[in-house]
Amino acid sequence: MEPLLRIENLTVRFRTSNGLVRAVEGATYEVLRGETLAVVGESGCGKSVTAMAVLGLLPKPPAEIPSGAIVFEGEDLLQASTERLQQIRGDRISMIFQEPMTSLNPVFTIGDQIMEGLLLHRGLSSEAARAEALHLLDLVRIPAPEQRIDEYPHQLSGGMRQRVMIAMALACRPRLLIADEPTTALDVTVQAQILELLSDLQRELGMSIVLITHDLGVVAETADRVVVMYAGNVVERASVRSLFARPRHPYTAGLFLSLPSLETEGGALRPIEGAVPDAMNLPSGCRFHPRCPFALPVCRERQPELAAREAPGEAPHRSACFYVDEHPDADLVELSRQQERS
Repeated sequence: MEPLLRIENLTVRFRTSNGLVRAVEGATYEVLRGETLAVVGESGCGKSVTAMAVLGLLPKPPAEIPSGAIVFEGEDLLQASTERLQQIRGDRISMIFQEPMTSLNPVFTIGDQIMEGLLLHRGLSSEAARAEALHLLDLVRIPAPEQRIDEYPHQLSGGMRQRVMIAMALACRPRLLIADEPTTALDVTVQAQILELLSDLQRELGMSIVLITHDLGVVAETADRVVVMYAGNVVERASVRSLFARPRHPYTAGLFLSLPSLETEGGALRPIEGAVPDAMNLPSGCRFHPRCPFALPVCRERQPELAAREAPGEAPHRSACFYVDEHPDADLVELSRQQERS
């Protein structure tokens, strides 16, 4: 099946007064129709920058995209005009941003903000747009929508504002929804409600979702496939089942080991040693090698390519690691635990 979205060898850089920031380099992945793809990684790894590039929201300058392609339904969005991108944004592709309080306009009612996309992309009358906005508020389970539609963002709770953002994003029934940390700053109960709501709406509307997150618990619960990014590179791609059964990159294994666990002695967490490299001063070779417990001499010299790690009965699983090339059956999580104990 032709993927809904295909990102090929995407490179994004920012020219600043302090130097060149290499935010994303050579990122490649695809989003299939009707699936949820999770993009995982630490802050600054390039997850949100890639999403902003898909929507054409990166300011140029300072941003520049020297290479790559972003193909949505057969159309390369990097070659599209500003007018064409405006037609696609909010209509065929929508995005839920991290913090709804800064994404919603404080001087307009939530009804006006939901209606804007309907008036622009669907050409509805004001009366029809208001009726559809009420339906959307009901769809995202906001109580008393007839009252809430005329309220302002500051009058709503954080969970309600996030639901308004979802209603705005779904107003035109997009084919692709990009959800950038949609449950950040929400309490656990509201997080579960928002994720359940997105799952229900996905089934109802048949859309694809790109879920940008650092929470592996959310990934396990909601995603079909996972892309793991580190320092601007895609280091692993796999189905959720395959990734959780056996991660094939030391960084992914480190993410799993850093999670709270009943097996953790004394309740202490296992952090990944070191820090994410500066995007203006990236290490040579594999960008993870300064923090990697399995680094080989070649890791400092060359950057590994994503290679197939397929096993019978598994979906395609790829990772970029020289150590795994030499030890294809290695259990990185267990080996890391043994190193720690020794």
